[in-house]
Amino acid sequence: MSAPAAPATLTPSDARLPTPPARRRALDWRIRFAALSLIWGFSFLLIKVGTHGFAPFQVTFGRLLSGAAVLAVAMAVRRERVPRSGRTWAHLLVAAFFLNALPFSLFAYAELTIPSTLAGICNATSPLWGMALSLVALSEDRPTRRRVAGLGLGFIGVLTVLGAWQGFSGLDATGTAMALLASLSYPVGWIYVRRTLAGTGSSTLALTGSQLFLGTMQLAVVVPLFTTAPDSFPLLPTLAVVALGALGTGLAVLLQYGLVEEVGPTTAQMVTYFIPVIATAAGVTLLGEQLSWNTPVGALVVLAGAALTRSRTRGSDGTSPSRHGRRTAQP
Repeated sequence: MSAPAAPATLTPSDARLPTPPARRRALDWRIRFAALSLIWGFSFLLIKVGTHGFAPFQVTFGRLLSGAAVLAVAMAVRRERVPRSGRTWAHLLVAAFFLNALPFSLFAYAELTIPSTLAGICNATSPLWGMALSLVALSEDRPTRRRVAGLGLGFIGVLTVLGAWQGFSGLDATGTAMALLASLSYPVGWIYVRRTLAGTGSSTLALTGSQLFLGTMQLAVVVPLFTTAPDSFPLLPTLAVVALGALGTGLAVLLQYGLVEEVGPTTAQMVTYFIPVIATAAGVTLLGEQLSWNTPVGALVVLAGAALTRSRTRGSDGTSPSRHGRRTAQP
């Protein structure tokens, strides 16, 4: 999953804003929640289809270009201004690498040799990596028995998915390692953003759009160095790459921020638990990928562990600390 450049949060004044009737609002957010789950769940299938016609770096470049174009339009419609501080742009350059250029490229390379179903499940380990890293890098994150248990349970799930008792037979070690490294890259980027971009004065949309632009520029440098221009643009792979960027990287970000603003980050982050389920169903039914019993069982264990690591004590202001920087991992 581009992950957002900065958390979308509610302010106390939001409670005074008029809201639509409860029934209409509930239906609206559920529809958008389902759409976001489907878009991100199908992203791994789209990556696989894209690599059938283009090199992995080309898939990533097309994805970022399409996603940045969608957010540029959104910024123009809302009359958002890009950040003016050179320091902010420097931090966004690092964020673009860890949250976009690196994980997107790693997933694309990984899916050359592993099924899209496995890539989707590896993506679900991101909250586990995030909790482990935050305990070291963020002083406000304190380990609890429940979160440590969730971390241990999650990695048991990873070993189950990989079939550790069989010596990881039948899996491509390099591709699997790339997918897991991509999932690790997201929380590295989140922690960096949390420590450097809080309180910049720019809107979340402006930061995210700028971040995607920088990620696109990074790939624009890499692509000609490591790939040759494609001889043709086959229809399905081309459509897959455009959809991956416009929907999975552009529209999905807008949907996610809307959900966070309307129903809060805790509910919005529940999309994480649907992504591997949808990715698995899409890979099996549409791509004919094989599925052994340990894959879905291990995935359920991973998701259970991730759920435990997200359990937090509510603050004195009645808000969950996850409101202040924990984000969903976009594939």
